[in-house]
Amino acid sequence: MPHGLDHIVHAVRDLDAAADMYCRAGFTVGARNRHPWGTHNRIVQLKNCFIEILTVAEPEQIPPHGARSFSFGAFNRDFLAAREGLSMLILNSRDAREDARSFEAAGIGGFEVFDFAREGKKPDGTPVKLAFSLVFATDPASPDAGFAACQHHFPENFWNPAFQIHANGATTVPGVAVVADNPTGHHVFLKAFTGVSDLHASSIGVRASTENGDVEIMERVAFRDRFGVSPEVRGEGMAFHGLRFAVTDIAVVEALHRQNGIASQRHGGALVVPPDAAHGATLIFEGVK
Repeated sequence: MPHGLDHIVHAVRDLDAAADMYCRAGFTVGARNRHPWGTHNRIVQLKNCFIEILTVAEPEQIPPHGARSFSFGAFNRDFLAAREGLSMLILNSRDAREDARSFEAAGIGGFEVFDFAREGKKPDGTPVKLAFSLVFATDPASPDAGFAACQHHFPENFWNPAFQIHANGATTVPGVAVVADNPTGHHVFLKAFTGVSDLHASSIGVRASTENGDVEIMERVAFRDRFGVSPEVRGEGMAFHGLRFAVTDIAVVEALHRQNGIASQRHGGALVVPPDAAHGATLIFEGVK
């Protein structure tokens, strides 16, 4: 089944400092949540997708990877040992168990579904139940990039318009920009992971246009030319570098950033926060089309 964006993990070493950066950039940021497997997060929710700002707060609680179990905590711990930045891409799922079978048949899975639940709160403080099922996928050529699909069991308790109002006017995440030396070498994985059979390939990259945002793999030079940032690529295969936001008025965002000390810069009609100012990620603000 085709998948769209659900969320992306932004792994950081100082959760509150990263949350403060997102706040100063004009986003509404949720309260700290604690996971029993050693990670803590804070959420930035858009209409179609959310950002999971994540840190490893209790390393002693992290379980190891198993033969058929993917340890979310261990992956992000190892990622943070080398860098901060966008560590995992999670797509939406209508049926996590069916996706697990599909991923395994395609040779990108082989992991048991990971179910978990926690208590959330509405804007007025009312507690609500949240539950999710995650199925992980791997691209052997990209050991430093994590992939999963997520099924929300109580989506009405998670997605809330009150959390989607941002001072910078951001509405949606149109897409995620991925960098690789050889984008077409990941064509087969991208097709199996997204479920999009008709990928757009060009001389500079490969794009899966999903029902809920694009996943675009491009060369480093193409990323630099498009966003004005030269991505630092470490390790092998794909790396998540850019997160695109649709905003109602770029001038308003730019004024807000200047007021709050966010070092964004104009490039090609967009406003870009470089990775050295955004905990290893490139944040790209684009006018609503």
